[in-house]
Amino acid sequence: MSDTTAPFAFVYLASQSPRRRQLLEQIGIRHELLLPGADEDAEALEALIDGESPDDYVRRVTAAKLHAALQRRERRGLSPAPVLCSDTTVALGDRILGKPGDAAHAAAMLASLSGREHRVLTAVAVGLPDGRVLSAVNVSQVRFAEIGQARLDAYVASGEPMGKAGAYAIQSQAAAWIEHIAGSYSGIMGLPLFETAQLLREAGFVV
Repeated sequence: MSDTTAPFAFVYLASQSPRRRQLLEQIGIRHELLLPGADEDAEALEALIDGESPDDYVRRVTAAKLHAALQRRERRGLSPAPVLCSDTTVALGDRILGKPGDAAHAAAMLASLSGREHRVLTAVAVGLPDGRVLSAVNVSQVRFAEIGQARLDAYVASGEPMGKAGAYAIQSQAAAWIEHIAGSYSGIMGLPLFETAQLLREAGFVV
């Protein structure tokens, strides 16, 4: 946890994900939300570019989110403190599986992951008041068992896949389909704590 010797008392978290808030709390980092205003099109930052690799995509989107958040902090006249951004994407080979647009899209994504291994990439970036940017990317491998059609349909009907990269959340009932993980559970959730702690230590926090 940050103490009186640390240069900053808190970090701004530019994410609407409750999971990222929980994960920061888990490692004792005080944070304040720095969310987009109604005048910002946050979803547009996640638009795909043809031919872009999953690694390049997740790095680019995270950098764009951080740039927008730093401008937001300046525009709102907030006190200087580090800003943390993160983005998670699911990749099946070189194919990027973002957030599903509707239930049919979610079902198609999950069907493509059934019985196969995929990667979950999560990038983290911390922007410091002195202009430095610290960043890292975590890549984990996840293997799904075969998902029966009835279970897939029930999961989609629950609404859980919406707003999730790859149309699933590892902390949901989808965990019952996961045969094997190689990597970071917290990274698959949306914020790899090992890499995040390293970046925050470099920023001056005691983690």
